[in-house]
This record gives sequence, C-alpha cells and structure tokens, in this order.
Amino acid sequence: MKQTLAILAICATPVAALAQTEGEFSLPDLPYAADALDPVISAETMGLHHGKHHQSYVTNLNTAIAEGDAPAGTALEDLVANAGTYPDRVRNNAGGHWNHTFFWESMAPADQTGEMSPELTEAIEAAFGSDEEFRTAFQEAGAGQFGSGWVWLIVNDQDELEITSTPNQDNPLMDVAETQGTPLLGNDVWEHAYYLTYNNRRAEYLESWWDVVNWGAVSERYDAALAE
Repeated sequence: MKQTLAILAICATPVAALAQTEGEFSLPDLPYAADALDPVISAETMGLHHGKHHQSYVTNLNTAIAEGDAPAGTALEDLVANAGTYPDRVRNNAGGHWNHTFFWESMAPADQTGEMSPELTEAIEAAFGSDEEFRTAFQEAGAGQFGSGWVWLIVNDQDELEITSTPNQDNPLMDVAETQGTPLLGNDVWEHAYYLTYNNRRAEYLESWWDVVNWGAVSERYDAALAE
C-alpha cells in the first residue's frame, strides 16, 4: 500500500510543489491573481494565507532539513509519504507545503472552474448517490473536523472515491494517515483559511467554496489516479 501511494503521489503532486532552488524548497506563485477568487476568498485572506502561512511552512521545512532532520535533496513527495519516520517539524511543514500547493491548484476563478469529466461524475454518483449528496457529505466532514485540519476527496486502494479528513497538516498520502489514498480535492479548514471573511462560520465557507473548485484539475487527477 505504501509503495503504491508513493507512486500515485508523483502523479498527484503539483509540479510547483516539488521545485527546489539550490537545494531548498521555494514558495510557488499562485496560479491566479490574489483577488481572483473574491468574494469566496478575499485578496486579504489570500495574501496572508499564501504569502505568510504557506511561506512559513516552506521556510521552516528548509530550516529543518538544514539542521539535519531529513536528508538534503529529498523530494517533497518522499518526505510526505514517509512522514512518520521524520521529526514532527518535517511532518508538519512538508505536509503544509504539499497541502497548500495542492490547495491553490484545486481552485480557479469562478468563470474558469470547468466541469467534472463524465468519468468523475459517474464515480461520484456511484459512491455518494449524486453530486449534491457528495457535496453535503464533504461539507459535513469539513465542518466536523475538530480543530485545525483538512477535508479530502480521495481514491482509495480499491479505486473507489472516499471522503476523509486529517488533523493539522497531515494528508492521505502520509504513512501516518488513518485513511490512506490519492487526494483529488482538499479543502483547508484551518481558521486562517476563512476567518477574515467568515469568522467562525466554517460551514458557510465550506458551502461557498464550491464556486471556485477547479473541476478540470480534479478530473485530471482522477484520470491519473486510475491510470496507476
């Protein structure tokens, strides 16, 4: 299972997340302007979330590696897949870097989100009954994640769709994940992802978020997961 997930991680991992400059990881540019997802995600939230929070994961990960917590030059997907073998600051910051890069690439301006492929639509209907039932279950899982964390749509080892959640900056590719699988979609339910606009109304944020989900990217991830 672990080896399979590591292979799938290469397909699922955004190229930008793997980029290293002179042996160090770097913050990827957003694939759109900071205000492009407004009003779902404001420019102010995006500036803080990407420029401050994501940058801190990159900086802290580079520091951890420089201080010997993980071998220099280790690919990000390997740090994530083997998170349980490294100190917590590698697990947390490698996860934070991977998760956030995946998150940015999971979204697009509302007029550029595309549509689910017929194959993904069929799979969602088979697993959840309908798109509406899927969205309800995803929102409930996100709202029910205690404290900080993420909610995910994954392909599990049976090639079936499943909704799961992880605490902190964990993700389903990690060897420590309670439910492992290949992520197709993930939403950040840390308060910094939504609090400036939605305050404590996490459920409202989760419902609004569908307006900026990049279904073209999610469909491509689904095809890649099944191909493996």
